[in-house]
Amino acid sequence: MPRKTPAAQPSGPVQLLTPQGGAAPDDRLPFDPADADLPALYRDMVLARRLDTEAIALQRQGELGLWPSLFGQEAAQVGAAHALRASDMVFPTYREHGVALCRGLDPVALLGLFRGTTLGGWDPRETSFNLYTLVIGAQTLHAVGYAMGLVRDAARQAAAGTPQPPGDAPAVLVFLGDGALSEGETNEAFIWAATQKLPVVFFCQNNQWAISAPYRVQSIVPVARRADGFGFPGVRVDGNDVLACLAATRRALAAARAGEGPTLIEAFTYRRNAHTTADDAGRYREAAEEQEWAAKDPITRLHAHLTATGAAVPGFFDGVEAEAQALAERLRSGCRALPDPEPDSPFEHTYGETTPELRRQMADHRAHLAALAQGAETSGDRA
Repeated sequence: MPRKTPAAQPSGPVQLLTPQGGAAPDDRLPFDPADADLPALYRDMVLARRLDTEAIALQRQGELGLWPSLFGQEAAQVGAAHALRASDMVFPTYREHGVALCRGLDPVALLGLFRGTTLGGWDPRETSFNLYTLVIGAQTLHAVGYAMGLVRDAARQAAAGTPQPPGDAPAVLVFLGDGALSEGETNEAFIWAATQKLPVVFFCQNNQWAISAPYRVQSIVPVARRADGFGFPGVRVDGNDVLACLAATRRALAAARAGEGPTLIEAFTYRRNAHTTADDAGRYREAAEEQEWAAKDPITRLHAHLTATGAAVPGFFDGVEAEAQALAERLRSGCRALPDPEPDSPFEHTYGETTPELRRQMADHRAHLAALAQGAETSGDRA
């Protein structure tokens, strides 16, 4: 007897803003655009794209070793970030440059990791934005562990007679790509989050390609429906619609703070550049696919809406472009000014306290560098 395939969703992803910039209310996700700072959303998307563009140029010039582009995913990142409170903690992958900007992270700090001058580059406690995670899916377990800590902290506060006011508790927002759904860590994180009703929101930017593997080889159902098997809600939104991404994340975070447990958000979008600057997407994707998604550009969409509704004051767009140009100039100068790390730093920052074995390795490393320096001096003398 042939196996039945799961039924398709009755309708597509939730969309509140059409590709032409028109409003598109959806009863599945009620939202009033007046509740969002539309100019700020536009500004942050433009700055995120300019950061991405300049970083790619720096990599091509040999200033960065690698860069993972966010081109096309600005709405998903900025929309989700604008739903956060200052006390919420974010766990990114390695592509959430737009979220980092919205959380107030110095964008030059992002470049250090890809230039090789730092092992992380920032203190997560300062902006509630965790370090980038290069191991696919690992950040989901980090996020769940942090959410478990929040629950236990709240229980201790309540036992001490100082409970948190309802709805004021911090929540966790963790980003993942569609490729992470095939990792064991992600599925383990879903199980723990569901069974313990943890205050965590899983935000999957389904850009349809796990490097060169299309989503269809990972699953035959949409990302959002995978939440059904773990017993918590899943919602699918147009990932190029910044309002839909904002509304879905705001609602999911509110549910998490209220003790209702996790939500899986699928932002259905498209990675318009290669996976990283070391990848050649032209080997596995058709040009027509890129052209189709170019017509759904998230920045163009919100620009059209702001223009049609008059929500942007005169000179606003020129001001944003000037700010983007200033950011580009700061990135270029800041990247080249990043200080080289001290040779001992990888050993000193591996653990909280340096172990005897690491001290031995550090001594060997120093001796190796000294020998190289001595060899260079000898070669120079002979020349």
